[in-house]
Amino acid sequence: SGGLQNRRLGVRFPPGLPSCRSTRRANTRPGARYWRRKEDMATQTETSQSGGLDTIKLLLAAAALVGGLYAYYYYETSIAQAIRVLMVLGGTAAGITIAMTSTQGHRLWQFVQGARVEIRKVVWPTKQETTQTAIAVFVFTLVMMLFFWVLDSGLLWLTRSLVG
Repeated sequence: SGGLQNRRLGVRFPPGLPSCRSTRRANTRPGARYWRRKEDMATQTETSQSGGLDTIKLLLAAAALVGGLYAYYYYETSIAQAIRVLMVLGGTAAGITIAMTSTQGHRLWQFVQGARVEIRKVVWPTKQETTQTAIAVFVFTLVMMLFFWVLDSGLLWLTRSLVG
């Protein structure tokens, strides 16, 4: 059932995929292949045109970051450390600002926004469930520790009795 959520486990079930039959009908529409190819070419052209500008933006962002770090060490003896730290922070802020104007920066921002929306949908465990799970993990760890201690001691005893 699409979109339903198991509240106890916090699991979301995505809606089902379309059947192959409906996908084939959409692809066999007269002229669909031509228009799809034209859209793909337009997307490729847009990507290639913005790709060069994005590369320049990302190089400038890296240069701002490296420039801030370089200034920190270049002025090590002549400027106070607090001002040098501000140079690094300024270079970092400038680099992030420049990088976020690129296509990759926009995609990253959209990803962050989508992640924030999804994190709000998560059904977090209650305090009781968290405590019970932590206790179960602790007890299981103790049991496994005891098992491996007994196994190690037994193998040590066996090795000593065989070797002499």
